[in-house]
Amino acid sequence: MQITIQQADMSFTREEGYVGHVEFSVEGHPAPYEITLQKSRKGKEWNYALNYSKESGPEENIMDVEEEIEENDELFDLLVKTALDKLEQAED
Repeated sequence: MQITIQQADMSFTREEGYVGHVEFSVEGHPAPYEITLQKSRKGKEWNYALNYSKESGPEENIMDVEEEIEENDELFDLLVKTALDKLEQAED
């Protein structure tokens, strides 16, 4: 699955922990996606929610992307790293 990241952000607060968003498109899919990432201060795992970012698209497409994120650790790690990099840039 070929993705193109369009934008990303991440914030950290003591109350919420890490909260980030990555907007990306998938080659051959008509609408872009946004993944919301969340990890509490004490949490060991990232939680996420995947949605269409602007307008809805076919349900089967979003299900395909969801499955790819679940099965492809490199893709998920890329999305998390992209958001975390934005947090680090903002702190510099």
